[in-house]
Amino acid sequence: MSKFRKCTIAGNWKMNKAVNEAEDLASSVKREMGECSDVEIVLCPPFTALKVVGDAISESRLKLGAQNMHSEPDGAYTGEISANMLRDLFCHYVILGHSERRTYFHETDDVVNRKAKAALKANLLPIVCVGETLTERDAGCAESVVRTQLQGSLDGLGDVLDKVLVAYEPVWAIGTGRTATPETAQAMHKYIRSVLGGIGGSKADSVRILYGGSMKPDNAAALISQPDIDGGLVGGAALEARQFCEIVRAALSC
Repeated sequence: MSKFRKCTIAGNWKMNKAVNEAEDLASSVKREMGECSDVEIVLCPPFTALKVVGDAISESRLKLGAQNMHSEPDGAYTGEISANMLRDLFCHYVILGHSERRTYFHETDDVVNRKAKAALKANLLPIVCVGETLTERDAGCAESVVRTQLQGSLDGLGDVLDKVLVAYEPVWAIGTGRTATPETAQAMHKYIRSVLGGIGGSKADSVRILYGGSMKPDNAAALISQPDIDGGLVGGAALEARQFCEIVRAALSC
């Protein structure tokens, strides 16, 4: 992790936590880490809990994030949420193009690109996810898959690339308990930064690249200590305050 890029630990709660459970989890993280300024801590609950989590972490240094959004500012899009609606709830971040969105809801790089542009227009910081499947890695095309996703998802954003975060998700490591070794993860993060250099020039050096493949308390420090890994997009371990806070403490030690 570079000293000039702020380490970021974002908890993606996915489709978990009823409102009262979300409030309890957010309050627990706030009690432990609410004054932490050396690591950017982001909580991303489901839409139904954004308001209560936002209220729970108010007057702290914790930031609120959403898990998805639509690219249009308003209109006849039943079931969707716009960037302005998220800003109205004091969201700072939004996760876009998560592998589960790409797989289950068939989101393309073009869809992610339009969402990223809409997020930036609304002063939201997008966390754009990229990553290969096990089949793609075994076939030797992991880098080409990630390059295509980056170039498509970030098309036209070179001038504002420093306002974008990238999360590398080796899809084969999400929710499986498998994790890329720190060296394997670093190699891909370094490659991602080189691709970002082709998109935004020197702005690539400022982009925070998070690791998003089963980061846990016992592997967080080894991952985050790598030069191009600037934190984590945490899934399962974000659902339990103790584990999540241990990951933050690991980041503080790096």
